[in-house]
Amino acid sequence: MIRAKRNRTARAASVAQAAPAGGARIARGRGCVYVLSCLVIMSTATAGAEASLPVPSGQTIHLNDVLLDENPGELWVRFRFVAPRIGSLVGQIGYDVAAIDMDHLCASLAIPYVTLHDLKPSRVVISLADRVVSFGDSNPEATQFFEAYRLENARCIWEEF
Repeated sequence: MIRAKRNRTARAASVAQAAPAGGARIARGRGCVYVLSCLVIMSTATAGAEASLPVPSGQTIHLNDVLLDENPGELWVRFRFVAPRIGSLVGQIGYDVAAIDMDHLCASLAIPYVTLHDLKPSRVVISLADRVVSFGDSNPEATQFFEAYRLENARCIWEEF
């Protein structure tokens, strides 16, 4: 049984704010249980191993956290994943392939999540990082890919930054 935890606040420590004043809420509780249940059900990992979500590239992706980020007047839901194989070196998964995975994650995970919780986000952000990076922290050694979407008619519509 996964127990619900109290919401925590993620705050940016760098000069450029990654979240509005007051920070973003880390979504925990029933929503987290639902997302983790989906990951466990769809996982082909052996018992006791960390659950991973299958994506088109075949890389192993783990959900790190879900943040509810209330920008001034808007809600952004951020799904943050760890994808250790992303990068720009030979043999790593580059942005062009990872973008397809992020589209897939938006459709297969974000839409059911926001529907279940009756959220009306202005944007959904899917991010992949090759290692765990705390929200708002800068890590020059880390590779991170981001995509933003608006949800329309139960579809993810890519939003160019």
